[in-house]
Amino acid sequence: MWTEASSFHGLLVNLSPIFTEPSFRNFTALIGGWLLCTGRRTISRVIQVSSLQAAAMKHHSSFYRFFSRAVWNSDKLGECILQLVLEVLPEGFRLVLTVDDTLCRKGGAHIWGGGMHHDGVRSTYGGASGAMKLLSFGHNWVILCVCIPFPWNEKRAIAVPVGFRLYRSKKMCAVRQYRKRTELARELVESVVARIPGNRQVILVGDTEYACCEIVRNLPRTVIFVGPMNMGAALYDPPPPKGTNRGRPRRKGKRIRSPKQLIADNRTRWKKRTLVLYGKEVKVLTKTQVCLWYTVAGSRLVRMIVTRDPKGRIEDRAYFVTDPAMGVDEIARTFALRWTQEEMHRNVKQHLGLEDPQNGWWRRPKGRRRNKKIPGPQPHKQRGSRAVERTVPFILTTYSLVVLWYLANGNPRDDVARARRRAPWYRDKTEPSFGDTLAALRRHLWAERNFSDPSAEQGAAKFDAALMEWLCAA
Repeated sequence: MWTEASSFHGLLVNLSPIFTEPSFRNFTALIGGWLLCTGRRTISRVIQVSSLQAAAMKHHSSFYRFFSRAVWNSDKLGECILQLVLEVLPEGFRLVLTVDDTLCRKGGAHIWGGGMHHDGVRSTYGGASGAMKLLSFGHNWVILCVCIPFPWNEKRAIAVPVGFRLYRSKKMCAVRQYRKRTELARELVESVVARIPGNRQVILVGDTEYACCEIVRNLPRTVIFVGPMNMGAALYDPPPPKGTNRGRPRRKGKRIRSPKQLIADNRTRWKKRTLVLYGKEVKVLTKTQVCLWYTVAGSRLVRMIVTRDPKGRIEDRAYFVTDPAMGVDEIARTFALRWTQEEMHRNVKQHLGLEDPQNGWWRRPKGRRRNKKIPGPQPHKQRGSRAVERTVPFILTTYSLVVLWYLANGNPRDDVARARRRAPWYRDKTEPSFGDTLAALRRHLWAERNFSDPSAEQGAAKFDAALMEWLCAA
């Protein structure tokens, strides 16, 4: 697939300790096929694209067994990616973690681990028809990411997945196996924080579901949480100092204004601010107060801020941070990094086929009659469970490797110019997208495959110019 001197091969070598030698060869072949495949990414198509030499040397079933039977651990993949990320970030740089879940839609009754989950893409939150909450069948994954700022624009960042857990609904697993999404997220956070050097400041960002006591109360004191706050949250003053009276000391002070009441209180004036959010300057009005949100954060003091759009296009919102010393501007910028994970979900589904593999499928033995149709998923015992639990971490690791390779070897200026030549209507494009990043790596891999022989260097320039046209035609 590539020479050992390849920059991408040097990145893959960092993951070799978690595999056996045969499994690592399968891993590199599948990674290459996954990156070069431009159609639907089933395992059979990936094998065809990966390498004719690899397909000739091994039976195709060995690539399927890589997911279902080979000896390797998906958590170890995340640990290796985390170490590579820590090497990219400057020493002492604060580490921002984001946690969220995403739905991988699937089809078929016999897929292990599938269930009906809330589909945020198909659901609506307003409009003429009102709010509509829709469900879809598939796998729900809880993912923990690390945010890496772009070297060419420190105001923007990209999320790199380092932790993954499959969530199974209460109906589809035994009672002793069921764990909520927040419990899975807490496990991921604890695992990652334990492997981060103590001199790094760690900030965890989550949305409404993960801004709960299950996560916030159990965080180490060295980890700061930033997230949204309920507009009707019960807030309190810090507890008074212990007096001479008998009895247990008070855990909280008197009740104070909730975010909704603070917004309505005209005695506290709005403060105008200009914040840099999502790479753009935004004017907002803010109010803030330090308090206890005992229901969620326990005895930890939090700084609460409420925001208002001066133009009235966005509804009022409230946020909190478990570090009262953090400024309002920094809170807003940090929480805005949560959107980088949503971008990652989109990119990995559109460009790397996260929802394409149908592993975990079970067919009835030949000669057995079809069972009577019943509603709902019907997995066959544990068949396909290991393949299901490994394929998504493998694809997310592929995404992380693409990002890390580009940060070290990419040329943003040339890639933006190349993209604007192919699509001149993108006049405001100044930074490469993930599609541009993936295209750059594909060119590198095709060049390694076709021009590793020095005698073929003369045709390399013509081949590179025509490669993108061929890929678009495919």
